[in-house]
Amino acid sequence: MVSYKQASTLEELEQILALQQENLPKNISAEESAKEGFVTVEHTLEQLKAMNDECGHIIAVENDAVVAYALCMHPKFGDTVEVLRSMFVEIDEIRGNRMDYMAMGQICVAKSHRGKGIFRNLYLTMKEKLPTGFDTIITEVDGQNKRSLAAHSAIGFETLKVYWSGGREWYLIGLK
Repeated sequence: MVSYKQASTLEELEQILALQQENLPKNISAEESAKEGFVTVEHTLEQLKAMNDECGHIIAVENDAVVAYALCMHPKFGDTVEVLRSMFVEIDEIRGNRMDYMAMGQICVAKSHRGKGIFRNLYLTMKEKLPTGFDTIITEVDGQNKRSLAAHSAIGFETLKVYWSGGREWYLIGLK
């Protein structure tokens, strides 16, 4: 049975990184990337730990193994991941310098667990665990990641802005 919680151990963070590696475009075929989706950012253990210390990442666990995750990224980390810097610039343009939202830095469900409602439950858990004063989850999705765009739309994310950065089209989306 799958349970949901905030990551609390180094081993869980390492399992997040292993799952991330399995779903990076460099490690899957173009066909799989188009059909199943992909993750864009490759984090370091130090980055994950620092973000987790601020607000615990949401994980789905089955038999002591992380089978899915949603990374919580407090706005103060907006300058720490190169590919996400433009997202935080765009958020600031829309919301001003308010830091009353949590960025979801990346979400991933293991291939063996897709189509079972885990994606939705990660976000429900994330909303439940948001720190006091935070009322919105904001993230961005690569315009080529059609599966992710559809999944986010299905659970209520709304497009805040579409923009280009680094030669890619990005959808900035939010969930209240």
